[in-house]
Amino acid sequence: MNTWKYKGKAFTSENIGDYVGFVYIVTDNDNGMKYIGKKNFYSKTKLKPLKGQKRKRTKITESDWTTYHGSSEEVKTLLEEHGDKRFSREILHLCMGKGEMSYLEMKEQIIRDVLLKPDEYYNAFVGGKIHRNHVKNLCTSSKK
Repeated sequence: MNTWKYKGKAFTSENIGDYVGFVYIVTDNDNGMKYIGKKNFYSKTKLKPLKGQKRKRTKITESDWTTYHGSSEEVKTLLEEHGDKRFSREILHLCMGKGEMSYLEMKEQIIRDVLLKPDEYYNAFVGGKIHRNHVKNLCTSSKK
């Protein structure tokens, strides 16, 4: 199984720390095409309430990020046909919040013109709803 790289080094569960997720680029080594996306390190599962209780419980577990290659149908199909050796995976940004992750994903997609370059990128969608509060950790001004 190929691993995620961050700044040229292998990235594992031990490196997660306080980060919520990451923005990544997956490269098809056969044709050079790329896919930019985001992924959470953890997933939440709702459990039924304990006996005699009304409130549902939440279980937080590590997501499938270690084996994840993106939500692109094309990438998924190629992955099934050729295996994960065909792709290299790189983390572009580690993120402290989901809004920050959405912002940085969209920023990377826009900067790289992923929708305007269908011969270079598998991405077929760019979108999101992001508030300034979501990116307060990224703000460069003193007014946060």
